Amino acid sequence: MNTELFLSENGTLTIQDYYTEIARLKKEKNVVILSHYYMPPQLQLLVDEGGIADFLGDSLGLSIEATKVKQENIIFCGVSFMAETAKILNPTKNVFIPNKNAGCSLASSITANDLKNFKKRFPNIPIIGYVNTYAETKAECDICCTSRNALNIVRSFTEETLMFVPDKYMGANLRTRIHRETGKNMMLWDGKCEVHEQFKSDSFNIIKSQYPNAKMLLHWEVPEATVKENLEEMGGVLGSTSDIINYVKNSKDHTFILGSECDLGSTLKRLYADKQFITPCIKCQYMKMITLDATLNVLNAIGNEEQKNYEIKLDDEIIYKAAIPLKRMLEFS
Repeated sequence: MNTELFLSENGTLTIQDYYTEIARLKKEKNVVILSHYYMPPQLQLLVDEGGIADFLGDSLGLSIEATKVKQENIIFCGVSFMAETAKILNPTKNVFIPNKNAGCSLASSITANDLKNFKKRFPNIPIIGYVNTYAETKAECDICCTSRNALNIVRSFTEETLMFVPDKYMGANLRTRIHRETGKNMMLWDGKCEVHEQFKSDSFNIIKSQYPNAKMLLHWEVPEATVKENLEEMGGVLGSTSDIINYVKNSKDHTFILGSECDLGSTLKRLYADKQFITPCIKCQYMKMITLDATLNVLNAIGNEEQKNYEIKLDDEIIYKAAIPLKRMLEFS
């Protein structure tokens, strides 16, 4: 990376230096940047706020925006399965991720072969695949879902038994509610997110004693025992990232305890500066691989030999097969 033209007086790059150069290259190379809520705060700032993100959102929101963009090149500031999703939905566009090592412990917990073997044993049980899966796995699912639309998708099936993959914690939380509402049964895969599983049932005890009037903000992916113990005691919301944001927006309460990735707290603090958020800072190591420096690097690489180091490439057959459950998912958006 050539930094000579935009070094600050003390010889280091400032955030504004990055913003200025990234904005210039985005325009020059016809690029749109999608940024997830779990990104570091400097990557969450939208263009009209002086930042670099054209769209900020959760997995579903960014999946939808990826189908609308006019730019030839998409940079996905998120983890690999998200960039793959953007490529599947935009097969004629160039999709890039600032660091290909930005994986996902949950997505890695299941493979396409796992689902092929399951279908041999249970050919009549529909498979609902959380969007937090890799392309080859999505290709073996009947439909995908995000944490925002999972309930409606599960309700849409007429079958009495469904398979949900791969998150056993999210699946258990969904299963409890679905069984209560519809009587349906859900089989679960033994996968988990290494971030959300750290929110154990007793992990909030000290915080709750200090903030007894706070409401809980819990993501679907935290363990079921955590949900039961804390929501019953404190009240609050269990849901997707967008559910959490909307709950805070509509709540008359002013103090909240967050049970999700640490930098969602940055989003909430920026959106609702008059409210207080207590955030146990558990970070996703993979999300934090995406930085301003990495984003600038991929922009510099577009159009030259280094482009291949950042571009998402998928086989045409995988794109075709994985697009079917993804497009079915989008019908529920």
